[in-house]
Amino acid sequence: MSESENKPENKPANKPGNEPGDEPASDTSKAPWQDGLRFAFGTLTVFPVTVSRWDREAARAGMLCAPVAGLAVGLCAAATGGLFLLLGAGALLTAVVTAAIPAVLTRGLHLDGLADTADGLGSGRPAEDALRIMKQSDIGPFGVITLLFVLLAQVAALSQAYGSSWARGMFAAVVSATAARLALTLAARAGVPPARPEGLGAAVAGTVPVRAALITAAVVTGAGALFGAYDGTYGIVRGAIAVLAACAAAELLLRHCVRRFGGVTGDVFGGLAETAATISLVVLALG
Repeated sequence: MSESENKPENKPANKPGNEPGDEPASDTSKAPWQDGLRFAFGTLTVFPVTVSRWDREAARAGMLCAPVAGLAVGLCAAATGGLFLLLGAGALLTAVVTAAIPAVLTRGLHLDGLADTADGLGSGRPAEDALRIMKQSDIGPFGVITLLFVLLAQVAALSQAYGSSWARGMFAAVVSATAARLALTLAARAGVPPARPEGLGAAVAGTVPVRAALITAAVVTGAGALFGAYDGTYGIVRGAIAVLAACAAAELLLRHCVRRFGGVTGDVFGGLAETAATISLVVLALG
């Protein structure tokens, strides 16, 4: 299962038994963005953050802050990649290490969600049976094959980017991780129903107003274009296209999952993140 299906391990800061929708046990006078950052980092990363609120308002703010958590993950991946280059590693080894950092910083739960989603979609079963397959702890053949090709695509794209220049490789690492979490913001928008009544997927589904989700997407796209300016006009265009292509691919998968499962789950969120990350890496490696 993906991290979106699990409540954060540091949730005990709340009163026992708090669930989304319950009254928060923490001080509600804190600024919403503070709660959002705690929620985003506490549920989407392994960074030591205490989630002090566990209600729909915190979930809304958290999903809007998800790209910030992605930016932090991407910077860690880029910094590690840069360090390996300085130590004399080649493009391929640096790409492997760069691709591994986001998995480590999310406990591999995005990848697990991708595998479970692939098993559910590949089963061809009705929604109820497909959701049951996705909840099983083992990974089926569809999941294994999907993980294999996705990880190969990520490593190959990063290797090509690093082979072009260290700056392009590090830029790709940052943009892909941020775009991956932007896909979660868009998937949590109003009108997208949960497939199950429980789990963190249900907690965040439909919490983000459509306008706020679009504004967040515009900001992240603009940031991708701005940071791509290191490579001139071509870099600006490529940075923006990478984010937009990632969102488009994630949206296609989201709609398919909603049709097949009746809504989203934490596993679907994980699958969307990995899909967006992979597509953005491929776009940034081209040209």
